[in-house]
Amino acid sequence: MFGWVVPPPKKPTKSEEEFKNEREEKVKWLIRHGYLKSELIKNAMLKVRREDFIPSGYRDYTYLEVPLPLPGKEATISCPHSYPLFYEPLGLHSGHKFLEIGVGSGYGSALAREIVGKDGLVVSIEIDPLTLEFARTNLERAGYNDIILVQGDGGLGYPEMSPYDRVCITAACVDIPPPLIEQLKIEGKLIAPVIEQEIQNLVLLEKRENYLKRRVICEVLYISLKGKYGAYRDYK
Repeated sequence: MFGWVVPPPKKPTKSEEEFKNEREEKVKWLIRHGYLKSELIKNAMLKVRREDFIPSGYRDYTYLEVPLPLPGKEATISCPHSYPLFYEPLGLHSGHKFLEIGVGSGYGSALAREIVGKDGLVVSIEIDPLTLEFARTNLERAGYNDIILVQGDGGLGYPEMSPYDRVCITAACVDIPPPLIEQLKIEGKLIAPVIEQEIQNLVLLEKRENYLKRRVICEVLYISLKGKYGAYRDYK
């Protein structure tokens, strides 16, 4: 998995109290390392039990800084730091209408739902039906019943609920799919890993009336986007 050392699956042994302590320590670590600044995102990361979104065999590794395998084709849950890494530059906030491309385990959707609050909306698209079903089960069990989950090509977006205040693409693309830019509000923001000269750069776009403002945040490493605008066009 891109050189990440993923620990072997094993029977979970940690208690709820151990997970709670690890969650609190991870939030402190994210703050110390400059990933986490927003009070809304911090509170969401303290509230959402990441361990409930991890397959049983990897549950004890929940708060390690490694991506972990999920059901589906090349599916993973990103490292814990990845969520504030994306959500902080987006300025994700209460009341936002948020579009997520790549639902993964559902953890990012749950965090976003907590952040945008009762006046906001989260729409998440997943191309792999196995991954989507895993996320749906996790989210429903955790009580997140008002997230709109869509099985389909994320690069096409979800025009039915557009325009969006914020868009997050959790897979690497060669070019940011035009439909997602079209579905973004004026003054809205989009974040995505973009493949440039064999390097993945985390790119933030801000949509203005007549142009796009672009900023590179850092180098990252993600699986490739699939579908019409993906690096692999033959995904079934």
